[in-house]
Amino acid sequence: MIFLRSLIFNVLFYLVLVVLCIIALPALLLPRGALMAIEVAWANTSLFLMRVICNIRIEFRGVDKIPSGPLIVASKHQSFWETFALVRFFEHPLFILKRELMMIPVFGWYLKKVGMISVERGGGPRSLIKTLKRAAAEVKLGRQLVIFPEGTRTAPGAAPNYKAGVAQIYAESGVPCLPIALNSGLFWPRRTFMRYPGTLVVEFLDPLPPGLPRDEFMTRLREAIETATTRIVEAGRAEQARLFGGVPNAAKG
Repeated sequence: MIFLRSLIFNVLFYLVLVVLCIIALPALLLPRGALMAIEVAWANTSLFLMRVICNIRIEFRGVDKIPSGPLIVASKHQSFWETFALVRFFEHPLFILKRELMMIPVFGWYLKKVGMISVERGGGPRSLIKTLKRAAAEVKLGRQLVIFPEGTRTAPGAAPNYKAGVAQIYAESGVPCLPIALNSGLFWPRRTFMRYPGTLVVEFLDPLPPGLPRDEFMTRLREAIETATTRIVEAGRAEQARLFGGVPNAAKG
């Protein structure tokens, strides 16, 4: 049953994306906000499909902690899910994406239109520094940068490996940083189309003020995210154990 539900969900998930991409073509001629509204509609539709097809309930905690204005949003990254689900909470969200995504017909046009930043993997230190400086400049202009400090998806329970890029953007932009913990990898695991039922939790944590020394910033950021993520993942595993009499192998990470 989980296999069938997962299959149905994935077909509808990408079908909705294709339909919205077609419908949104005229929005390429409109201000950026028009496309962002369509992106939020895709996110909301996807959350609805997750609930009714896969029995995945979404719980957002600490929404009242989200500051207004320019911001760095540093999120745990376990799944593709958070790359689209978090945009609904921010007025002018910004992501740093692989350059290859910008090359996808139609979809890439939208990414460029809303001002996403591309990075060339393997471009060397100069390319990375240029990307980080551009991200900091965009944040100063009032955008909310959603960044994954580990740089890639990690399975639930995997050892964290935080990169220094987020600290550079934090230092140069001079804005608060909002840490986010989550357990999405239990329900939308990487490298599989399976979707497992349960309660997917996203927790917005206490913002870190601007101006902290880099080492202190990285230590506080890592401790905040990892402590909360461990707690949330353990609760999610316990729920899955109750549902299945044991956690599904694909969701163990």
